Amino acid sequence: MKARNSRNSISQKKSKLPWQRRWLAKIWLAYGGGLYAVGYATTFLYLEARSIINGISESSGLADFLSSEIFEYFFRFLGDSISNMVQAFIWFVPVLSYRSPLGIILLGFGFWLFDIYLRKPVGDWLLREKSESAS
Repeated sequence: MKARNSRNSISQKKSKLPWQRRWLAKIWLAYGGGLYAVGYATTFLYLEARSIINGISESSGLADFLSSEIFEYFFRFLGDSISNMVQAFIWFVPVLSYRSPLGIILLGFGFWLFDIYLRKPVGDWLLREKSESAS
């Protein structure tokens, strides 16, 4: 019974959050509420921003960018987003392959330190209601 009440309070809090924090909170809860969730969200946002910036830089102007984005949105951008999502799922692989044993050690320490120092503050911030954040 206690778990059910806490789940309802979390969903009520999430519904009052701005959409950006709601998205981050959803990622946070879906991926275990730790460094993996933060790595996924950060990598996905970085790859999406890079994809949009590359689209703008490859077009001849803003009007060309908008018309090509509208026309190709469902094909190119959707494909890029799926690719970005897959790359975000495996965000830790480049870290692991960084100077072979050093990457593994750094990632291990990252998970350990994040769990000790940042898991609770980040989770509290993501699930805190807007009215509570002003006080």
